[in-house]
Amino acid sequence: MAWPTNRIVAAALALTGLLIAVAPLRAASVLVEAESFDRPGGWSLDTQSIVGMGSPYLLAHGLGKPVDDASTTVKFAKPGTYHIYVRTKDWVARWQAPGQPGKFQLLVDGVALKPIFGTAGADWFWQAGGEVDVKSTATLTLHDLTGFEGRCDAVWFTQGDERPPNDRKTLDAWRRKQLALPEQLAVKKGYDLVVVGGGYSGLGAAISAARMGCKVALIQDRSVLGGNGSSEVRVWAMGEIKRGKYPHIGEIVEEFADHATKSPGTAEMFGDEKKSNVVVAEKNIDLFLNYHVFRLETNNKQIQSVDALDTRTSEQTRFVGRFFCDATGHGAVGAMADADFEMKADGRMGMSNMWTWAEEKQPTKFPETPWALDLNMKDFPYPKDFHAEWFWEGGFNKDAINDAEGIRDWNLRAIYGAFNAMKNRDGADKHRNAALTWVAYIGGPRESRRLLGDVLLTQQDVVGKRDFPDGCVPSTWSIDLHVPKKQYAEKFPDNPFISIAQFDSRVDRTYGYPIPYRCFYSRNVDNLFMAGRCISVSHEALGTIRVMKTCGMMGEVVGKATSVCIVHGCDSRDVYEKYWNDLDELLRLPGKARRATTADPLSEQPSPPNKEPVAGANAKKETAQTGIDPQTLPGLVIDDVAAQHTGKWTAGVGLPGYVGQGYVYAPADSDASIRYEFQSPGAGKFEIRMSYGQHENRGRTVPVVVQTAAKKAILAINMREKPPLDNGFISLGVFDLTQGETVAVTIATKGAGGNVHADAIQILPAEKK
Repeated sequence: MAWPTNRIVAAALALTGLLIAVAPLRAASVLVEAESFDRPGGWSLDTQSIVGMGSPYLLAHGLGKPVDDASTTVKFAKPGTYHIYVRTKDWVARWQAPGQPGKFQLLVDGVALKPIFGTAGADWFWQAGGEVDVKSTATLTLHDLTGFEGRCDAVWFTQGDERPPNDRKTLDAWRRKQLALPEQLAVKKGYDLVVVGGGYSGLGAAISAARMGCKVALIQDRSVLGGNGSSEVRVWAMGEIKRGKYPHIGEIVEEFADHATKSPGTAEMFGDEKKSNVVVAEKNIDLFLNYHVFRLETNNKQIQSVDALDTRTSEQTRFVGRFFCDATGHGAVGAMADADFEMKADGRMGMSNMWTWAEEKQPTKFPETPWALDLNMKDFPYPKDFHAEWFWEGGFNKDAINDAEGIRDWNLRAIYGAFNAMKNRDGADKHRNAALTWVAYIGGPRESRRLLGDVLLTQQDVVGKRDFPDGCVPSTWSIDLHVPKKQYAEKFPDNPFISIAQFDSRVDRTYGYPIPYRCFYSRNVDNLFMAGRCISVSHEALGTIRVMKTCGMMGEVVGKATSVCIVHGCDSRDVYEKYWNDLDELLRLPGKARRATTADPLSEQPSPPNKEPVAGANAKKETAQTGIDPQTLPGLVIDDVAAQHTGKWTAGVGLPGYVGQGYVYAPADSDASIRYEFQSPGAGKFEIRMSYGQHENRGRTVPVVVQTAAKKAILAINMREKPPLDNGFISLGVFDLTQGETVAVTIATKGAGGNVHADAIQILPAEKK
């Protein structure tokens, strides 16, 4: 796709008006923003770190192979000799790592400048490039030398002796002056709702509001929609939809959601174009891709407008609206508006950068990476099935807001160090044909700011099923909190890069726990909604609400609530306090229902109120906890909902006696597996048990592996025989464990001889059997 014409403006040779009499003439200069290059070649546009470093920039993300050149044409008002400065950095210097992986050259009219760029500076700075003679035009070329994350922010030509500023307080204004950008911003107005963030929550909010007759601006700082669920990050969409009191909520999400079979999978699995098509089809939505919101104006506890930077031209636009939705994930709009928020000082969940590799037909080479993390094969979990998953996660106690670049860069050092171990160290014999095929340079963050609403949802609210009258969005994911995995954290305790999920599986996964509407608006900014992982929840409750389909349903509710506000001329809080019946009716509408404006009639009528919670079209009147309550069983019990599933598993409740809300099963030789992972609750001998449902179609030789630090037990379970222990359990053996040791139980289908049943595992001190 062609990029817009670059913003390259020669500085004025003389000032006008009064300044001519009091100031000397300014030297001729030209600023070229790298992101505005006419021909980006193989260089990628990185916008994730604007908050931290001040600008978008070009990144040479080539997986160890130099990317194609980026180039542009520059016009000079005054030919002659110019000093050149390039804003860049040596991205591994902050860790004093050996080597300089981000090296690149700058060519002027085909001639490379003598300095090699990206070889100095632990922080962003202006690296001197020497002098060059130019005519009225010149061609600039960025030539990557390594394929390992070289980065260029801008190039400055000057005939003076001054160096460009690097301090953020002066740099932003200096850029605008150099680029001769107008003082008056372009203004876009008339919006009922301005949505900032184009992930699942922002998509849900924009589409829902538009269909309810609201005029919407959807602003996204990337070139694709979907956020973590896009081809750039590749986290598959989790969370059940269309259930509970409002079973139509989730139908909009279903229209644009991916159906990826792996995370990460291929780019095509995540349906970037599908998401864009759904948005573009809505006449009430104006879509603004590659716009970064960096400033806003407030008055009397309300946001008046937000200002956004075009990340490719540096031009700025002001968006004026009646209501605003923070769907940024980081609570960025709320923070700029001085909305109340919380953020844990430490112990937050981190950012994932996933990656994939493939087996080629011929041997391949991978450059040595002395600057990457010093890893051998034992230092990381083997990326089986050719992909490294969600648990490649770092930055738990780092600054997720201002140092996203640093967290991402550390994750990249871990990835390249791991693949170096596979190719050039103790994994070399096995991986002669292995090739790195994809690495996410845009990270998938999980936790930062949580904006505060009139209700702060807690873990106890969720597991205790506290009934809020405005409960509306079903959260079905277990309380899933990520922490560094101990066995891999020992070598890099300051910044571990492999995580483990700690589950509280008491969440109602069949029908969902209804999140209250009062979590979706700010308690002190009257026209600010929020949807996604920045809503009003505690750190623990974030573990269940943060998955993407659930976030998308929040957006659906926000969009409909906005239309209630427009109809009644009220604030977000008034929807709950005065007009809940109106929102209740809208929440019972099908996702396809619409009206041209908020003054027009709806195309469909609401469904009758549901007196009982339902799960999509399969309405059931029994309570969600239909099996044995895990809390009533002794020891540590891990249900199937808290396990890691590979391949296709089907949920079932037909065989009685199961633990929790049901079980799962998979056909023989379907290449499916389920992995229960836990940390030993103590030191000593523990019995590990497994529960299953007996049936004549179950396998006679179901493979089960118990892996501890000291032992690997391989068993074959006959699931056609009744489990011999209470509550449908069978013993897998007694194991000598240490405190906190990681243990895994894996059940597979290959060679099972029939269908495989997976329910729960139980860990008991051996002396208390």
